[in-house]
Amino acid sequence: MSTTQTSPDTQAARALQVAQRVHAIEPFRVMEMVKAAAELKRAGHDVISMSVGEPDFTAPDIVAQAAMETIRGGVTQYTESLGLRELREAISGHYAAVQGLDIDPRRIVVTAGASAGLLLTCAALVSDGDEVLMPDPSYPCNRHFVASFGGAPVLVPSSHEDRYQLSAAHVAERWSERTRGVLVASPSNPTGTSMTPQQLREMLGAVRARGGFAIVDEIYQGLSYDHKPVSALALDPDVITVNSFSKYFNMTGWRLGWLVVPDSLVPTFEKLAQNLFICAPTVAQHAALACFAPEALAIFEERRLEFQRRRDYLVPALRELGFAVPVMPDGAFYVYADIGQVAHPLRGDSAAFALDVLHRSHVAIVPGDDFGVAAPGRHVRFSYATRYERIEEAVERLRRLFAQS
Repeated sequence: MSTTQTSPDTQAARALQVAQRVHAIEPFRVMEMVKAAAELKRAGHDVISMSVGEPDFTAPDIVAQAAMETIRGGVTQYTESLGLRELREAISGHYAAVQGLDIDPRRIVVTAGASAGLLLTCAALVSDGDEVLMPDPSYPCNRHFVASFGGAPVLVPSSHEDRYQLSAAHVAERWSERTRGVLVASPSNPTGTSMTPQQLREMLGAVRARGGFAIVDEIYQGLSYDHKPVSALALDPDVITVNSFSKYFNMTGWRLGWLVVPDSLVPTFEKLAQNLFICAPTVAQHAALACFAPEALAIFEERRLEFQRRRDYLVPALRELGFAVPVMPDGAFYVYADIGQVAHPLRGDSAAFALDVLHRSHVAIVPGDDFGVAAPGRHVRFSYATRYERIEEAVERLRRLFAQS
């Protein structure tokens, strides 16, 4: 009896089948623009990046020093899966100081970035076939988190009249027997707009009346400019909020975030965190304690005001160039602009428009097709997480480009 063996060459050539869920995940096109910009930089061109949502500021020295002391002291072992008790208490204290909220540290789950927090939340709440409503436009990874656990993200077209947010009316119109909840962000990526307290209260009420869950991404809430932010935690005891040390606290690569979950769900999140992540990065957790020192908070506030200064220059400048920005972004560091009236031949195709701007003006922006399906061809996103002087130069380059078109 003979046996047939597969040669190493045949094994190498064999295509492995990936899980079906992978086909529901689209590429993150922001990163494709980053790669294209990097190629131009390597070729010697001066590219102004207004694409990636990453602060140009880094963690203050007091935070970096705390990290180095942690490493030197050898305090690098695993922490509890829910996070350092001291850090959870510090986060609780921050809610009390900034928003007057009494959040039990037990309800705070420290995660490996907001992305891990959203993954944990979807793992806990989303089952196969469950629909989750979210606004269109919205951060693309949000729908992919839902799809990764077999859920069906439902993008609900929103407009400037709704501040590009999900409204109570949207919930009532789109809720079906398969709908289990909503996922929203306030302030939002890509629009930089927040839900008003009344809008948020009504939307949460509509979800609660239907027995659904509400996940509210508040990672940009520290970067609010025109009003004091109101957390969803102040409006609904059962809401799950997602937050991060990446944006306001300028710790993007440290991969640290947190959730606030209902007390009844703490054991569920702890069990999932133990199995999926063990814990968030220990060094980053110890370093993050320094974020709440008065010295660090003063620096973060100075930087928030600098972001506001950039916004106050960029939005009027874009409108002068022909971009439509119908609602002033009040948070984060993004402007979601309509290119329909811009003096450019590709104003009906945001992907082609963004590439042309990149190659002819060396300004990197993001086309709208990352953020939804309602009107992506008419929109681009600008990030003003770069130096004020570079933003001024980018505007001048666009002005020269449109004059040639």
